[in-house]
Amino acid sequence: MRIYADNAATTKMSRTAIDAMLPYLDGIYGNPSSLHTVGQQAAEALMTAREQVAACLHCTAREIYFTSGGSEADNQALISAAALGAKKGKKHIISTSIEHHAVLHTLQALEKQGFEVTLLPVDEEGHITAQQVADAIRDDTCLVSVMYANNEIGTIEPVAEIGKLCREKGVLFHTDAVQAAGHLPIDVQAQNIDMLSMSAHKFHGPKGVGALYARRGIVLTNVIYGGAQERGKRAGTENVAGIVSMAAAFKEACENLEKNAAHMTQMRDRLIGGLSQIPHCALNGSRKNRLPGNVNFCFEGIEGESLLLLLDAKGICASSGSACTSGSLDPSHVLLAIGRKHEVAHGSLRLSLCEENTMEEAEYMLKEIPPIVEYLRSMSPVWKALERGEQQHLL
Repeated sequence: MRIYADNAATTKMSRTAIDAMLPYLDGIYGNPSSLHTVGQQAAEALMTAREQVAACLHCTAREIYFTSGGSEADNQALISAAALGAKKGKKHIISTSIEHHAVLHTLQALEKQGFEVTLLPVDEEGHITAQQVADAIRDDTCLVSVMYANNEIGTIEPVAEIGKLCREKGVLFHTDAVQAAGHLPIDVQAQNIDMLSMSAHKFHGPKGVGALYARRGIVLTNVIYGGAQERGKRAGTENVAGIVSMAAAFKEACENLEKNAAHMTQMRDRLIGGLSQIPHCALNGSRKNRLPGNVNFCFEGIEGESLLLLLDAKGICASSGSACTSGSLDPSHVLLAIGRKHEVAHGSLRLSLCEENTMEEAEYMLKEIPPIVEYLRSMSPVWKALERGEQQHLL
């Protein structure tokens, strides 16, 4: 049995996404900027895709800008808000300690340009509150950026409350919705979201394509210069095939959102209940207020990398955290932010499900994971010291 439980890293392209893409790789392959028939067919497909994405987010097509993915969308959103703030003498930005590195590293770059950044701490489940944001907002605050749902521990943030607060205070609000889009209901109007980032490969679309929603009236700063594509705000010939495919995948995900979420939540809760029986482990993130397909645990006395390799040998594809930092020897900044000690954070496991996973697969994982944890602990000098009482258990 081969089980893919790493959907937070990337998803398999759906048949719908593949079928939508194929005509634009072969037949309708024109450049959307060209005036001839083939080019204009591509331009029409681009507009249709823009309208489909906009409909799912409850905005207008002119508020959608296609990008290469979530990281580019995050970069452009933050850089644009910073530039707008600087023109008004406002150079303070608020974010959180558990953001994706696409946000955190962009904020570090802005700090070098003279901006001041406040990273709000989260509680032990990874939540921040609107009150924390309210307390941090100053007269010179130009942007609040809070992710919709965390990519590692799955915790969902109070986006609507924060959006309402920011709108009342006249501060731009951006949310990195890369993990939420296609999995949680999003209404940028009702939730008072000014800018939102998303990426196709998180909801069964292709890699290398994403979108930035920017509310009408927000002037974006270019991060790629060249041609006048994307209304002059994102140069480069559009990836028409990828964009059409993303729109089809997003539309399908949104239409089936409730059904898929119910199925994934059932598997998620079964896994959480079963894995919780392993001694000296801890669930990371909120038990209830989390993404439907996210399961994240720390197991004391083991290394996550060894666990992943042994799981792979059993046919289970999983991760120990963000795929974007899998080459790092440092423990997850998210797990440290929620209070996990370094020794424990190294022993993390993330299982991220999609609608194609089955309860049979969940039961198989529950059968295989406990003995692997026990095996790794049997070889661990750290675990032996813990069991002998020479060190105290942290979990």
